[in-house]
Amino acid sequence: MSFGIGLIAGLFGGLVGLGGGVVMIPLMIRFFQFEQVLAHGTSLMALIFTGAAGAVTYYLKGSVDILAAALLAAAAIFTARFGALYANSLPEWKLKRAFGVFVILVSLILLAKPYFAHISHPVSGWPKVAVLLTSGALAGFFSGMMGVGGGALMVPALVLLVGHTQHTAQGSALLAMVPAGSVGAYTHWRLGNVVTKILPGLILGIILGTYLGGTLAHMLSEAALRFIFAAVLIWLGIRDIRKSAKIRERVQA
Repeated sequence: MSFGIGLIAGLFGGLVGLGGGVVMIPLMIRFFQFEQVLAHGTSLMALIFTGAAGAVTYYLKGSVDILAAALLAAAAIFTARFGALYANSLPEWKLKRAFGVFVILVSLILLAKPYFAHISHPVSGWPKVAVLLTSGALAGFFSGMMGVGGGALMVPALVLLVGHTQHTAQGSALLAMVPAGSVGAYTHWRLGNVVTKILPGLILGIILGTYLGGTLAHMLSEAALRFIFAAVLIWLGIRDIRKSAKIRERVQA
């Protein structure tokens, strides 16, 4: 079962440039009956391998900006730990609702990119460095908090503000997930939020699935890939908002 979950998460992550935690977490909760925080911690530990396998696949296709990934990761490693700690202190329904609204807004902006491309000018020089560091810091915090790779924040920033293609943005985000995810995963492990016995199966499935997903991604046009990415985020955002309402009702009952 763990191999199957890893395979699905890796395929999804490699295709759209996300860590796959948004798929892995609900599957672990459903089939292994994990508590939310255990699913987050275990997912983040496994996602280190999603990022590594996906980055290699995209790099072999020439779709990784190593410098951009390094700047994203440099900021993310400092905030991932705080995100993991914050996850233990805030009501779950608030986290889900805020993240759901955020990813929907990001998705709509990403879909609108072709329509405001003539007034959007990618930054360069020090402003570019500032954008990458800021995006990395936010992504690192959300990565540690939500148990995901952070690509939902990194990819739109790379596409809309830095001017990367969708393929390069996804490959660079996957590479940046490795060090950032490692810090968040270590913090969750110290807190006892990682179930190590299912990791071997998850990791094997993730490595195979990520390679297949990354290969498939390069067979699609940039417009198609951007649409798939945005559609997935909108679906996930709506799902989290609906779940947050149910959790709130259950808590207040």
